[in-house]
Amino acid sequence: MTLEAFLLVATALFCVGLFGVLTQQSVVMLMMGLELMLGGVILAAAAVWHFVAPAAADGQVLVVLAVTVMAVEMAVGFAVVTALFRAREADTADEAAELRG
Repeated sequence: MTLEAFLLVATALFCVGLFGVLTQQSVVMLMMGLELMLGGVILAAAAVWHFVAPAAADGQVLVVLAVTVMAVEMAVGFAVVTALFRAREADTADEAAELRG
């Protein structure tokens, strides 16, 4: 595959995630949209790194690290959302924003 194809898929992932973030009110759906956006950015970075320096393993290590951080972030995010729902039964972003003050 060419670099343009990878960047096109990464752009599509980012745009679908952005659409999800801008249109959904559920906290879980917002988190899923953010993960899609991060996945698109990581895919673009990995593709560029592969085409710039194909022999170096630095890009692969960075991608594995970023995916691991994304998994941990999603686990913590879902734990917070679950605790928020159990405590106040707040499942939308508007209800969660009211809990600030």
